[in-house]
Amino acid sequence: MTDQTIAAPAETDRPLGNALFRGYRGKCPNCGEGAVLHSYLKVNDSCSVCGLDMSNHRADDGPAYLTILIVGHLMAPLLLIVFEAFRPSPMVLFSIFAVGCLALSLYLLPRLKGAVVAFQWARRMHGFDESA
Repeated sequence: MTDQTIAAPAETDRPLGNALFRGYRGKCPNCGEGAVLHSYLKVNDSCSVCGLDMSNHRADDGPAYLTILIVGHLMAPLLLIVFEAFRPSPMVLFSIFAVGCLALSLYLLPRLKGAVVAFQWARRMHGFDESA
């Protein structure tokens, strides 16, 4: 008996790194030209350049969780460092970090939503698989 491996039929590869980078920039994960979002957090139904159907994405709460995770892990150690090194008054500390958290969250949220939609496209999740 010979030792042979059976290969599964290969689908066209969708590179994850390129898709995530394009999605983070707010561009279509397929062509990198059209916009993923048409307002702050509304995903376009399709790409205006290549026609990729994005209406069946399921980003849901994923971008919000990722935003909280990133902002929390950046700001909490920074808060401790600033408090120990400079000892500002509580109101100054609160004011600076409240504005910082808000600004970073508002910056990251649409970018992470684009990246989550791009991840789903690259992994052929939730209707992004044309063969199904």
